[in-house]
This record gives sequence, C-alpha cells and structure tokens, in this order.
Amino acid sequence: MPSSVYIHIPFCKSICSYCDFCKMFYYKPFVDKYLLALNKEIKEKYIGNIIKTLYIGGGSPSSLSIDELKQLFEILRTIKISRDCEITIEVNINDIEEEKLKLFHKFGVNRVSIGIETVNQKFFSFLNRYNKKDEIIKKIGLVKKYFNNINIDMMYAFPSETLDELKNDLDFVTKLEPSHISIYSLIIEEHTKLFIDKTLPLDEEEEEKMYYYIIKYLSEKGYNHYEISNFSLDGKESQHNLVYWNNLPYYGFGLGASGYIDDFRYSNTKSLNKYIDGKYIKDSEIVSKKIMMENEMMLGLRKTKGVNKKEFYKKYSLNLLDTFDIMDLINKKLLIDDKDNIYIPSNRLYVSNSIIVNFIGGCLK
Repeated sequence: MPSSVYIHIPFCKSICSYCDFCKMFYYKPFVDKYLLALNKEIKEKYIGNIIKTLYIGGGSPSSLSIDELKQLFEILRTIKISRDCEITIEVNINDIEEEKLKLFHKFGVNRVSIGIETVNQKFFSFLNRYNKKDEIIKKIGLVKKYFNNINIDMMYAFPSETLDELKNDLDFVTKLEPSHISIYSLIIEEHTKLFIDKTLPLDEEEEEKMYYYIIKYLSEKGYNHYEISNFSLDGKESQHNLVYWNNLPYYGFGLGASGYIDDFRYSNTKSLNKYIDGKYIKDSEIVSKKIMMENEMMLGLRKTKGVNKKEFYKKYSLNLLDTFDIMDLINKKLLIDDKDNIYIPSNRLYVSNSIIVNFIGGCLK
C-alpha cells in the first residue's frame, strides 16, 4: 500500500536550458484546466490510505498564483496525511514571496526545496537562470522565517568550469546553512536546449575530481553523504526520496508523473490535452519478482549504506547473496559486504552506474 504521493506541477515562468522534466510555460487558462484534471485523477486513483510523505514538484509549483496555490492545496486535502508527514514543495528562488510562504506553512508544508544551481554569472545565460547573490541571501532568509527544513539544489561540471569556481559555489551555499543539499553533475539530455546546441560536456576526469571534492568539502561542513548526489544534516534526509531508493510503492499524480502500486508501475502522459481529457496513463507494466529485485539493487545501491540483507530477505524471502552472482564484484572491491549491507565503496561512487548496471538482467542466478 503506497504511503507516499508525488504531485507534478508542470508550469514554469522560464525554461532552463538543461531541464528534461515534463514542463511548459505558465499560461493561466492551461493551469485552470490542469488543476481540474489533477483533482479528478486524485479522486479516481487515491484509495484513502494514510500518507507519510507528500512531494509537490515540477516544473515550478511556485509559479502558480496565490489563488491557484489555494486551489491546489484544497485539492490535496483529499489526501489523508499522517501527523508527522513530510510535505515538500519545490520553489523557484524568483517566486519566493512572503504571502506564498505563509500559504505553504498554513497548508502544512514543512520542507522547501529551492533550485539555485550556481551563483557564477559565467554560467547564467548558459543555463537560462539569473540569480543575484544578494537576492538569494534575502530570499533564503525569508524562507527561514517559516521553515527550518530547506533543501538547495546545486549543479556542477559545467563546460569549462574550474575547481575554484565549484568551491565558490559550495562556499556560498554552505553559508546559507540549508539542512539538505542536492548536487548533480550537468547531464546533457535529449530534447533540451543544450543538446540541440550540441553542447559538449566537461572532461570526465575533471568531473570525477569535482565529485570527490564535493564529498570531502560537504563532509567537513557536517553534511552526511547518504546518497550518490545528496547530503544532509543529521535527521534531515529526504524521506520522500528514500521511498524511491528503498524501492517502496508511491502514487504519482499529474502530467508526466510516475507511480508504483503493488506490482504495477505506470507513467502518465506528457500530453496536456490527453491529461485534461482524463487519459492519464501513457505506459504501464506488471513488475515481476525478478525485476523488483533488480530494481531493489539498482535503486538501493544509490544509497551510501547500500542494501540491507535482512530487509531484502523480509521483502522477497530470498537471501541476497543467493539471488545475485556478485562475488566477483565483491572480490574486486567494487562492492562491499559488511555482513549487514551490500554497498558501493566511497572511492567507487563516481563509477556507480557501471557497477549498478551489473544488476540488469544477467546477474540474477
């Protein structure tokens, strides 16, 4: 039974050059129709169980007006949340204003995720983002009046970026003292402006140096590196994202959202017209036990603690080491078995994808 909900709001006031998420320019007539369709989907699919994490992402949910946000929160009252439910909303730094923050707080939001990406002016036009340092400091201060659980999204490995430039970004973001930092290397995805412009990525060796520098830097600042790209102060890990990495079920509502309920995985359409017409699901599949176990490893190994062997047995009634032929990976120290968990050693995290890919298909005994 899913105990988590993801809500997708696809609207943005501007489109970042690297973004491949389901998004579109804010247009009020579309927002009005979309919220009606979202309300209908939730009422059709949600079965009334108690929810422990609720994540409102996008797009930019904060691009909605006060009245539209009120309508959204009224729709979400259909969902029964636990007293300690983690409720996150993604916010664009340029949308932050006191009236919206008060509204978030009134609804019960207790975690805010803010995209900054970089404060280096050299990359502003490249990313189609424009963040003034003074304005960011002011806006984060305003958010802290209402919330003490704040995530900041950052990026690195821009073409031509240097280690000193990365350090300046890290210096800036840690001085803001967020409780959580997500930091991702730039990936040039298809269907983005960067891809269309034939942008070349940073040299891989330089990116690797940056990755391990980030881990060292943030660890020294008191942040726990608990997932490949995520760092938190004690007790401030993203409970919602842990649902994904622990391969647990969740509802996905909204344009382009994905969900996992029982043995059923689905992805919603990215066509606004189809979604408004109630044709929500684009793709779906019944997930076999074999695929579930592969997913358990591929997702779980993103966590620095890896996959717990007792939890694996509890879910699948099989011993992990009897299920996957991984002794060669262990002997080569590409995986560590500490008796309780199987995990990727810290010095191999940068090449984690090449290790995780071993769990697709042929690795199952």
